[in-house]
Amino acid sequence: MENSVVLEKHVFTGKCSENLSSVEDAIYVIGGKWKLKIIIVLQENGNIRFNELQRAINGISARVLSNELKDLELNGFVKRVVHAEQTPVVVEYISTDYSRTLKPVIISLSEWGRTHKRKLKEDF
Repeated sequence: MENSVVLEKHVFTGKCSENLSSVEDAIYVIGGKWKLKIIIVLQENGNIRFNELQRAINGISARVLSNELKDLELNGFVKRVVHAEQTPVVVEYISTDYSRTLKPVIISLSEWGRTHKRKLKEDF
Protein backbone atom coordinates (compact mmCIF):
# COMPACT_ATOMS: atom_id res chain seq x y z
CA MET A 1 0.00 0.00 0.00
CA GLU A 2 2.79 2.43 0.89
CA ASN A 3 4.49 1.87 -2.49
CA SER A 4 1.18 2.63 -4.22
CA VAL A 5 0.87 5.99 -2.42
CA VAL A 6 4.46 6.91 -3.27
CA LEU A 7 3.89 5.93 -6.92
CA GLU A 8 0.66 7.96 -7.12
CA LYS A 9 2.39 10.97 -5.56
CA HIS A 10 5.28 10.65 -8.04
CA VAL A 11 2.86 10.45 -11.01
CA PHE A 12 0.90 13.46 -9.73
CA THR A 13 4.08 15.46 -9.09
CA GLY A 14 5.36 14.62 -12.57
CA LYS A 15 2.06 15.67 -14.17
CA CYS A 16 2.01 18.90 -12.16
CA SER A 17 5.57 19.67 -13.17
CA GLU A 18 4.72 18.95 -16.80
CA ASN A 19 1.68 21.25 -16.62
CA LEU A 20 3.69 24.03 -15.00
CA SER A 21 6.37 23.72 -17.66
CA SER A 22 3.79 23.82 -20.47
CA VAL A 23 2.06 26.89 -19.02
CA GLU A 24 5.43 28.57 -18.55
CA ASP A 25 6.25 27.90 -22.22
CA ALA A 26 2.91 29.33 -23.35
CA ILE A 27 3.25 32.45 -21.22
CA TYR A 28 6.79 32.96 -22.47
CA VAL A 29 5.57 33.02 -26.07
CA ILE A 30 2.33 35.02 -25.72
CA GLY A 31 2.85 36.76 -22.40
CA GLY A 32 3.50 40.39 -21.72
CA LYS A 33 1.41 43.47 -22.12
CA TRP A 34 1.03 43.51 -25.91
CA LYS A 35 1.30 40.12 -27.64
CA LEU A 36 -2.24 38.86 -27.04
CA LYS A 37 -3.63 42.29 -27.93
CA ILE A 38 -1.76 42.18 -31.24
CA ILE A 39 -2.95 38.63 -31.94
CA ILE A 40 -6.58 39.58 -31.18
CA VAL A 41 -6.49 42.66 -33.43
CA LEU A 42 -4.96 40.63 -36.27
CA GLN A 43 -7.55 37.88 -35.88
CA GLU A 44 -10.42 40.36 -35.89
CA ASN A 45 -9.16 42.57 -38.72
CA GLY A 46 -7.42 40.24 -41.15
CA ASN A 47 -4.70 41.94 -43.19
CA ILE A 48 -3.65 45.16 -41.49
CA ARG A 49 -0.88 47.65 -42.01
CA PHE A 50 1.54 48.67 -39.29
CA ASN A 51 0.06 52.13 -38.61
CA GLU A 52 -3.49 50.75 -38.54
CA LEU A 53 -2.36 48.09 -36.09
CA GLN A 54 -0.67 50.70 -33.90
CA ARG A 55 -3.83 52.85 -33.87
CA ALA A 56 -5.94 49.80 -32.93
CA ILE A 57 -3.79 49.09 -29.85
CA ASN A 58 -4.01 52.05 -27.54
CA GLY A 59 -0.71 53.10 -25.97
CA ILE A 60 1.76 50.91 -27.89
CA SER A 61 4.80 52.67 -29.33
CA ALA A 62 6.07 51.99 -32.85
CA ARG A 63 9.31 50.52 -31.50
CA VAL A 64 7.54 48.14 -29.11
CA LEU A 65 5.03 47.11 -31.80
CA SER A 66 7.84 46.42 -34.23
CA ASN A 67 9.69 44.25 -31.68
CA GLU A 68 6.54 42.37 -30.67
CA LEU A 69 5.64 41.69 -34.31
CA LYS A 70 9.14 40.30 -34.90
CA ASP A 71 8.76 37.97 -31.90
CA LEU A 72 5.30 36.88 -33.00
CA GLU A 73 6.53 36.26 -36.54
CA LEU A 74 9.47 34.25 -35.22
CA ASN A 75 7.05 32.05 -33.23
CA GLY A 76 4.68 31.54 -36.16
CA PHE A 77 1.76 33.70 -35.00
CA VAL A 78 2.11 36.52 -37.53
CA LYS A 79 3.01 36.64 -41.18
CA ARG A 80 4.54 39.78 -42.69
CA VAL A 81 3.49 40.29 -46.32
CA VAL A 82 5.37 42.80 -48.47
CA HIS A 83 3.63 44.08 -51.61
CA ALA A 84 6.71 45.30 -53.50
CA GLU A 85 4.75 45.63 -56.75
CA GLN A 86 2.98 48.68 -55.34
CA THR A 87 4.41 52.16 -55.01
CA PRO A 88 4.97 52.94 -52.24
CA VAL A 89 5.69 49.44 -51.00
CA VAL A 90 2.87 48.17 -48.76
CA VAL A 91 3.59 45.92 -45.77
CA GLU A 92 0.72 44.06 -44.13
CA TYR A 93 0.54 41.74 -41.17
CA ILE A 94 -1.79 38.77 -41.01
CA SER A 95 -2.73 36.20 -38.44
CA THR A 96 -1.50 32.69 -39.28
CA ASP A 97 -3.46 29.45 -39.02
CA TYR A 98 -1.26 28.58 -36.05
CA SER A 99 -2.24 31.85 -34.36
CA ARG A 100 -5.89 30.97 -34.80
CA THR A 101 -5.36 27.87 -32.64
CA LEU A 102 -5.30 30.36 -29.74
CA LYS A 103 -8.89 31.47 -30.45
CA PRO A 104 -10.50 29.08 -27.89
CA VAL A 105 -7.93 30.16 -25.29
CA ILE A 106 -8.62 33.83 -26.00
CA ILE A 107 -12.38 33.28 -25.78
CA SER A 108 -11.97 31.45 -22.45
CA LEU A 109 -9.73 34.23 -21.08
CA SER A 110 -12.23 36.85 -22.23
CA GLU A 111 -15.14 35.06 -20.55
CA TRP A 112 -13.13 34.54 -17.39
CA GLY A 113 -12.14 38.22 -17.40
CA ARG A 114 -15.78 39.32 -17.63
CA THR A 115 -16.73 36.94 -14.81
CA HIS A 116 -13.85 38.15 -12.67
CA LYS A 117 -14.76 41.80 -13.22
CA ARG A 118 -18.40 41.10 -12.21
CA LYS A 119 -17.18 39.23 -9.12
CA LEU A 120 -14.97 42.13 -8.08
CA LYS A 121 -17.83 44.60 -8.53
CA GLU A 122 -20.13 42.40 -6.43
CA ASP A 123 -17.53 42.04 -3.66
CA PHE A 124 -17.10 45.80 -3.28
